[in-house]
Amino acid sequence: MLSAEDWAAIRLTLELASTVTGLLLVVGTPIALWLARTRSPLRGVVGAVVALPIVLPPTVLGFYLLVLLGPQGPVGQFVEAMGLARLPFTFPGLVLASVVYSLPFVVQPLQNAFMAIGERPLEVAATLRASPWDRFVHVTLPLARPGFVTAAILGFAHTVGEFGVVLMIGGNVPGETRVVSMQIYNHVEAMDYASAHGLAGVLLVFSFLVLLMLYSVGGARSFWGGGPR
Repeated sequence: MLSAEDWAAIRLTLELASTVTGLLLVVGTPIALWLARTRSPLRGVVGAVVALPIVLPPTVLGFYLLVLLGPQGPVGQFVEAMGLARLPFTFPGLVLASVVYSLPFVVQPLQNAFMAIGERPLEVAATLRASPWDRFVHVTLPLARPGFVTAAILGFAHTVGEFGVVLMIGGNVPGETRVVSMQIYNHVEAMDYASAHGLAGVLLVFSFLVLLMLYSVGGARSFWGGGPR
């Protein structure tokens, strides 16, 4: 049986994942489009930086984000100079860290989808005098729709399951940064395994359904590099 604190953690997790997914699609789309189309020598460097959270331990990423966003870090000092609240151990700070952490899980399927489209449809649209914006809205977006579906699902699911970055940036503030993963940690630390089982079971079922959805619609191929067909 889930407690009121468990439900509060679930609601906060869903709010975080929804916010982060929306931001990731806005931020990740131009990055993925640039990576798919550019011939710049910086393509490899940018791609490596974007993909870094995949291989970097979350606690390491969280530590450097904490240093960056802290009162002595450049971002933290800028935020303080602007008269804004500090980001570490707050919901906005957790959103920012989650965007960085889940970025490759949105950029990679979008990049694969854009690359799978090829240049031919865009060239045909250009011959019909379609502007770059019209080509993007009326050609690229519809053809890349499977990639956007995959990116949204993976970005949402990855944010729901994060722990290390949450621990470093968000801490364990009830109602502010205590998401499901932190609540499970609290239950285990208190040796309340029954409650931990309940919340962990929710995440287990959720993760399975996400993977089932991806493989059912072919989204896994979009993430691993096959692109939409």
